[in-house]
Amino acid sequence: MRILSISSGKVLPLFGNHHPNYKSVASAIHKKSISNIENPISVEINHLGIKGDEQADLSVHGGIEKAIYVYPAEHYAFWNELLTRETKKSVSLEYGAIGENFTIEGLVETEVFVGDKFIIGELEFAVVKLREPCFKFNAAVAYKGASKAMLQSGYSGWYLRVLKTGTLTAGASITLIPGSRDTSIAQQNKSLLGNRNQKDLWE
Repeated sequence: MRILSISSGKVLPLFGNHHPNYKSVASAIHKKSISNIENPISVEINHLGIKGDEQADLSVHGGIEKAIYVYPAEHYAFWNELLTRETKKSVSLEYGAIGENFTIEGLVETEVFVGDKFIIGELEFAVVKLREPCFKFNAAVAYKGASKAMLQSGYSGWYLRVLKTGTLTAGASITLIPGSRDTSIAQQNKSLLGNRNQKDLWE
């Protein structure tokens, strides 16, 4: 279990026709890798996440409780195949394209529970909750069904709270310290999917 890439982004206009009320909105969903296996640069992590990383809407992203968004690299093949099929273009997403800060390998949603702790280098993190996708994700990947596909697949990723700050470098190993193990990220996703199906809320 390790970090393959650390990514950061700035708030920029996000264009798309994936919401009836918006043609352009502010978003920092487009993250770029600033530390990876090929170029392992040290990155400063504080209680609000990666130093210099931005979020446009702090009600749904960022802050103490959603400081770091983690996404498993194992899911990238799913997205490349889906988006290539649906957009009729060859798609090969780079790490950070899902909007994540940490792209990791070796852990997925069925193995991660709310309250688990991650020890990465000298830093400590706590698992908070899954990521709930919205229309901005649809616009970012140019496919109006992307948010629905994220929930239906269970490939949501999750948010971390920063318990101990410091610097991290891509390639760092991850040690998982189990919490109470009451609710996994996959179980949260299943519950959210059920609620959205009842309300038909996919915008």
